[in-house]
Amino acid sequence: LSYEIAAWDNARRHVKTLFALAAALPLIASIPALPRLDPGLQVDLQASLTKLGLDPLVAERKLSVSVLDLSNPRQERYASFNDRLTMYAASLPKIGILLSAFQAIRDGLIPRSAALDLSLTRMIRQSSNDDASRVIQRLGYDLIARTLASSRYRFYDPAAEGGLWIGKAYGPSGWRRHLEFWRPEPISGEWHAANSLQTARFLWLLEDGQLVTPAASASMKQMLGQPSSSDYFVEGLRASGVRDIFRKSGTFGDIHCDAVLVEHEQKRYVAVAMVNDARGPQILPKLIQEIHHLVINDAREPEYGHKGIQSPP
Repeated sequence: LSYEIAAWDNARRHVKTLFALAAALPLIASIPALPRLDPGLQVDLQASLTKLGLDPLVAERKLSVSVLDLSNPRQERYASFNDRLTMYAASLPKIGILLSAFQAIRDGLIPRSAALDLSLTRMIRQSSNDDASRVIQRLGYDLIARTLASSRYRFYDPAAEGGLWIGKAYGPSGWRRHLEFWRPEPISGEWHAANSLQTARFLWLLEDGQLVTPAASASMKQMLGQPSSSDYFVEGLRASGVRDIFRKSGTFGDIHCDAVLVEHEQKRYVAVAMVNDARGPQILPKLIQEIHHLVINDAREPEYGHKGIQSPP
């Protein structure tokens, strides 16, 4: 407990430093673009959430959703609810470790090896906590934080309600607690945090080849492919006949998160949802089928029909 208290005190001392870092970053023109809101898609997403009975979770800020249609390379379409709500995200922020490793390789700080690739792949596909913690210790928390907050990526911005954050190692705490705990995210107070906007931007820039280098983006995308579990978004997508899925999820207790890049029938899109509700495993497959139906825009109804999410007994 003393390490957690010390970490909280340390985080409070560094909040001003984080905001000073944001103020010192280059002007907004150098920041990667935010996706452009599409009014039609926003209306359709609202209708889908209403049909599923999810409006109360949105209103209570227990559900964050982002949809980014990349099918037209000249005009992305974006819709969202609570997309800047930074919350506990379990294993989802491991994508930040993945990016930081490839950026460190590019910068000549660590060598790329088959062993490192295998560790990163296990961290993403099997969500290996041991591999995540080993890579964190190799890179260091400061390097990861600098990468995510850099002007090149801006996946974490304390002046814009947060984003991707890695503040401690993954898995059960052991005797090396002074190495396993760094700092909780200053806005949410969570050790592993994300919001749907920055997660969607991550997958967007990955698909566009803008993370590190085009070759590095392709390698990271490959690691996100072939998900080992078939729950959440993957369950709903496979039931809809989708096979090309690039994905990272996270779950702990009532927190259920999923983020996918989908390629299907000449369409490409990103979908992210983070839900704080025990019904998450029931909500996410149906939600992604609704989102898929919106993007594909065909005459078929989602496979589950019009039934909303049932309240727990």
